[in-house]
Amino acid sequence: MRESAQPLFFIGQRVHHKKFDYRGAIIDVDAEFTGTEEWYQQVALSRPPKDRPWYHVLVHNSNQMTYVAERHLEPDSSDQPIDHPAIDRYFDGFDNGVYRLSAKKQ
Repeated sequence: MRESAQPLFFIGQRVHHKKFDYRGAIIDVDAEFTGTEEWYQQVALSRPPKDRPWYHVLVHNSNQMTYVAERHLEPDSSDQPIDHPAIDRYFDGFDNGVYRLSAKKQ
């Protein structure tokens, strides 16, 4: 385990969920878990650490957004953009495999 809680991933990065095999784009990063204990008990069945970064991810080919612990993510190895109906709400471009955060969201 790393000593610092610096996130491995960043807003605009495309990621792959290792367990559930979906791709997505990160739209927000929490330094640690910020959800409710009830959600954690019901949804986070593998009990990922709460004191590590968690990510809000737009899911490719879906209208879903997920909240994912860092340990379940890896960089997306494809060179394909993410297809999500809300992608333009958060980003205004896609350059060199990374989404550019919209000026209205900064």
